[in-house]
Amino acid sequence: MQTTFTISTNGPGLYEFTRDVVDWAEGTGLLTLFIRHTSASLLIQENADPEVKSDLTAYFNRLVPPSDDPAMSYLTHTYEGPDDMPAHIKAAILPISLTIPVTDGRLALGMWQGIYLFEHRSAPHRRQVVAHLSR
Repeated sequence: MQTTFTISTNGPGLYEFTRDVVDWAEGTGLLTLFIRHTSASLLIQENADPEVKSDLTAYFNRLVPPSDDPAMSYLTHTYEGPDDMPAHIKAAILPISLTIPVTDGRLALGMWQGIYLFEHRSAPHRRQVVAHLSR
């Protein structure tokens, strides 16, 4: 069983789409989520306190600042904007796929876990996440 989720983003940050996946998943099997982009990532993260999302975004922006930051002067792929190459770096160090067990239509997530798309670019995007549930 397979589908594609489209998640609209409005700049850097974490966008939860747990409910979409929960509503789609049925039966028992192993769910794989895969993002079809090289400048965004997927995460399972706490969904109770919104400060977790803002702190993660701030941390990764500090870890990998825009290419116009003097600390990033070594980058050569800069013609798509100062957020582009840093977005690729973040996607290289963060997951682009997730695996979640599903039992009787229920995702085996912990109480405070949610599924997030982590957008690394500044401009709005429509991101695609392919879901495959194998039984």
